[in-house]
Amino acid sequence: MAGGNKGGTPGDETRATHAGNHPHDNQGVINPPIYRASTILYPDVATLEQVSKDRLSRLAYGRYGTPTVSALEEAVTALEDGGRAIVLSSGLAAIAATLMNLLQAGDHLLMVDTVYGPVRNVCDRTLKKFGIETTYYSPGIGADIAGLIRPQTRIVYVEAPGSLTFEMQDIPAIARAGHDAGALVMMDNTWATPVHFKALHRGADIVVHAATKYIAGHSDVMLGIVVCREELYRQLKLGIHALGHSASPDDCYLALRGLRTLPVRLARHQEAGLALARWLKARPEVARVMHPALPDDPGHGLWKRDFAGASGLFGVVLKPCAPAALAAMLDGMRLFGMGASWGGYESLILPVNPAASRTASKWEAAGPTLRLHAGLENIEDIIADLADGFERLAAAQAAA
Repeated sequence: MAGGNKGGTPGDETRATHAGNHPHDNQGVINPPIYRASTILYPDVATLEQVSKDRLSRLAYGRYGTPTVSALEEAVTALEDGGRAIVLSSGLAAIAATLMNLLQAGDHLLMVDTVYGPVRNVCDRTLKKFGIETTYYSPGIGADIAGLIRPQTRIVYVEAPGSLTFEMQDIPAIARAGHDAGALVMMDNTWATPVHFKALHRGADIVVHAATKYIAGHSDVMLGIVVCREELYRQLKLGIHALGHSASPDDCYLALRGLRTLPVRLARHQEAGLALARWLKARPEVARVMHPALPDDPGHGLWKRDFAGASGLFGVVLKPCAPAALAAMLDGMRLFGMGASWGGYESLILPVNPAASRTASKWEAAGPTLRLHAGLENIEDIIADLADGFERLAAAQAAA
């Protein structure tokens, strides 16, 4: 986590607390108010003409954003320590709109094989329809990605750790190879957030976040954020809004409120996640724990070198068991909910099938794979919930 110093750059905790707040512009109100708007009135013809020429110069129309949206964008930009932020209605919207605006017919996209599943649909259906080719690559490729870059390669897309299986990537090495070939580097940084990984400082040109997850943090918001280098901002901002994207000011308000406690919550999620991961490693039912912050994880060296911390999301491979036994375990969980998403205050557990969504690298596991999110509950309580679940699994196995 970035630290502060006297007269120097504020720490992440300070930025999360204060960035985007302008109380004296809002009658002393600490939190930026919710501005709901479609129509924006202009005081005179001269202003109308100015805004018509440059819709980014000031408030122009509700779809382009309100002061509430701008406050969140300012705060996220501060946490990223650079670039410019654009808010959209979901993480997938942020990814899809960025790819559609930076790529054109004939371009080539290099996409990590462990990417968030729905992004594959964007690549294999939408982008393909417009004449954009996608090549998937193994997450551990590192600097050797240079061998896959073509003259037509416009974007190299990374995500670390990878969805479902949590492999790490050598982001700086991949970024150097991409930049040497004239390609942009785009990263999904939802797992680490700007608190634990400053993607722009590690070589990314564009960073995307599903703010639905840790930034909002309370399982009640759908929101995505793109942060790009200054030279890409105008193209992306105008292109994103030309596609009709916008973000709810109410959701932006909630995400901004969540962001105020992001460093504190992440510290607790990390603590709980590591406690669960260590406990699971000792369980006889567990074949493998996938968590890059564990010293024996294959990606631990990269994580330790590049990241300032971990979040509460990780994976587990169980030893082979009957489907009915796994169902007995999961159906009786008291604190762990079963559901998509993560990053909220509650613990989640979800059976997943990583092999079904990989084409460039193999995923082999003899038993079922689970994705866990460690929430903010008492750590001993969520460990006890898992222990009870393993008892149900064992009983169901014995009865089969």
